[in-house]
Amino acid sequence: MFDFLKKLFRKDNSVILQAMEKGAIVVDVRTPAEFRSGHLQGSKNIPLNEIKSKVEVIKKWNKPVITVCLSGSRSAAARSVLASAGIEVYNGGPWRTFQKILA
Repeated sequence: MFDFLKKLFRKDNSVILQAMEKGAIVVDVRTPAEFRSGHLQGSKNIPLNEIKSKVEVIKKWNKPVITVCLSGSRSAAARSVLASAGIEVYNGGPWRTFQKILA
């Protein structure tokens, strides 16, 4: 029964991996202090409270964006802001979990 539930609620990572193949940029939306305590190599730190003010800069990247944070809630909020601005964006969830997906 547990395996069934685990499969039912498992995130489909294929879309995120496809975005990575297209050159997606990982944006870590945690605070700078959290980011300094550990982060994905190559990720950019744009705290959630700065996302709205950085939309135009992010658009100029002209690449998919994957948001990550500590638990997945701030990255979901950032994904929503960026998606509403017309940016191709995916919620990568917790950065440590996302790191395992890439391994």
